[in-house]
Amino acid sequence: MNILHVIASLAQETGGPAKAVLEMAEAVAGRGHTLTVFSTDFGGVPDTLDRLREAGVTVRVFPVEAPRIWKRSPQLAAALADAIPDMDAVHIHSLYLYHDWVAGGLCRRYGVPYIVRPHGSLDPFLYKRHRFRKSVMDVWFQNRMLREAAAVHFTTEEEHQLARPYISGAPGAVVANGINFADYAEVPPEGLLRRRYPQLADSRIVLFLSRLNFKKGLDVLIPAFSEAAKDADDLRLVLAGPDDGMESRARAWAREYGIEDKTVFTGMLTGSEIQEAYRDAEMFALPSYSENFGIAVVEAMAMGVPVLISDKVNIWREVAGAGAGLVSAPDVDSFADLIARAAAPDFDLAGMGAKARELAQRRFDWSEIGGDLEALYRSVSEPLAKAA
Repeated sequence: MNILHVIASLAQETGGPAKAVLEMAEAVAGRGHTLTVFSTDFGGVPDTLDRLREAGVTVRVFPVEAPRIWKRSPQLAAALADAIPDMDAVHIHSLYLYHDWVAGGLCRRYGVPYIVRPHGSLDPFLYKRHRFRKSVMDVWFQNRMLREAAAVHFTTEEEHQLARPYISGAPGAVVANGINFADYAEVPPEGLLRRRYPQLADSRIVLFLSRLNFKKGLDVLIPAFSEAAKDADDLRLVLAGPDDGMESRARAWAREYGIEDKTVFTGMLTGSEIQEAYRDAEMFALPSYSENFGIAVVEAMAMGVPVLISDKVNIWREVAGAGAGLVSAPDVDSFADLIARAAAPDFDLAGMGAKARELAQRRFDWSEIGGDLEALYRSVSEPLAKAA
């Protein structure tokens, strides 16, 4: 099959979607198919493209033009018009952006089936944000794009159920996100994060590794950590990730709750720095208000780190069922209790970490999920091939 992925940006700062697109393409290319990724240069280009090209994935990046907020790229549009007629299926990522409008319209024009992956934007928590602006786009193109999709791709059944009222009756397909578990076979030496930040020496680290974004629950995590740290003076909070509008508030909250001296802001981590942070972490924390999947949760588990997450992270049932972490509502008291429980001297963090690693390998390795994606592409492309 000839499969095209279309996404607005591949920049690491945009979070999980960009990483997922590239790894999805690599996984399916490894099963003998032709994979292409089209994107723009918004936010820059990751340094992992050589690995994709070696795996047989073609990646093309086009310049973005004004209005940049919409990720507009006429060169991308022209390339899509040339490429889409030759595709068996097109996988379109995210909503309410220029590439959605262009790619969806071209797929319908040429009779090519397309799959839409909303990346959590149809969760009611996010769907209601900026609703007036979105409603204009709904009427203009987004409702039709969803309604006429061959499938809407969700990464968990929970995401599917939350989005069901907003997909205009389109069929939903659940295929999990994943990781290349082999990348976690050899872990870095312990202590490299502490070496870069001496204030972390002899401490137990609670790690947050994600964009500093409104939906990530930093207003829960910081006061919850402050409360738990009253009985565990050796705890330190590491907030690792690019600023996505919340860093100044997070710093203010750390001062307000008296933990400024116990909190480290690292900025965005890249390459080996990410695994080094997981390696030194005692536990991973993500009390998000909305998380369609949570790839950082799976990465932490692959490194054997127990995870503390909210029940709005849509893989929470898998985590809880496997004993790979602790789960609560995204509120301060509940999350403070999670941190305190995990930090207690008699809590078996090592045992929970082992279960976390086993879950990541068994449930979320691309070597398995690639087959599920392949089946999804066949299911949308074969009916048209037979009709032709």
